[in-house]
Amino acid sequence: MSWNPAIEPQCPAAGRLDDIETLIIPRARDLGGFEVRRALPAPKRQMVGPFIFFDQMGPAEFITGQGIDVRPHPHIGLGTVTYLYEGEFEHRDSLGTHQMIYPGEVNWMVAGNGVTHSERTSAATRAGQSRLFGIQTWVALPEQHEERPASFEHHGKKALPLIEGEGKALHLIMGRGWGETAPVSTFTDMFYADVTMQPGAMLPLPDDHEDRGVYVTQGAVSIAGETFAAGQMMVFRPGDAITLSAGEQGARIMALGGETLNGPRHIWWNFVASSRDKIEAAKEAWAAGDWEHGRFQLPPGDDQDFIPLP
Repeated sequence: MSWNPAIEPQCPAAGRLDDIETLIIPRARDLGGFEVRRALPAPKRQMVGPFIFFDQMGPAEFITGQGIDVRPHPHIGLGTVTYLYEGEFEHRDSLGTHQMIYPGEVNWMVAGNGVTHSERTSAATRAGQSRLFGIQTWVALPEQHEERPASFEHHGKKALPLIEGEGKALHLIMGRGWGETAPVSTFTDMFYADVTMQPGAMLPLPDDHEDRGVYVTQGAVSIAGETFAAGQMMVFRPGDAITLSAGEQGARIMALGGETLNGPRHIWWNFVASSRDKIEAAKEAWAAGDWEHGRFQLPPGDDQDFIPLP
């Protein structure tokens, strides 16, 4: 389909540098040959809309026999969003889900009251050299959904709205924006998009979402003449008209935001909650290790090991 005609012909002004409320430069962490850059939560910004966690995974290269092995671990009070640029891995969870994910697809696991999952490179991929590059985010749940039963959704690349034209291609992963709505279920008004921009291409951000942020994964973008390179996240002031311009090498960005929650969230390990008591209860349940009758179970097919409580 063509680029949304309502916004493409007349892009808003590029904005001012003081429209940027927060600039986040994540620190890289080496997880044993696998680099992760965490942009959220940050010291000056816990969330952008409902997004409370934002990790860039890789890019990483694995030799034959290697890959990722994230053992079973628990979550509460959030939804995990997995989106890959390159590579694949195998998701298993305590709901009985067994799902591969490939570039351009989305895995959306809602933890609610509690879920356990693992993520591993498949045996087929380990048979040769491989690469992995992608983004994982957590979406904090509103209080009325923190205790809901866990659920899982997978949506293929063709199911996500694609808006393209004028030197850019936008895949809407979640929520609403640019005249489209993604099929992934949501609990608050939000948007999340993967945008590839050719050199000089311009992208207006939605101005009808309370919070808006952009993370540059490749290349660079400019705003009001200032350049922001890969590995930086900008969070913008509400309501201001913002347009990004891709640099000389083009850019790939993740645009995200939405309405804010009714207050900050407590974060401990893999748990997110509106109260510390909920965190403590989840800690006790995981430490108890009652996989048959307790709050948490291990994923079928990957139940021989797990990550213990820190």
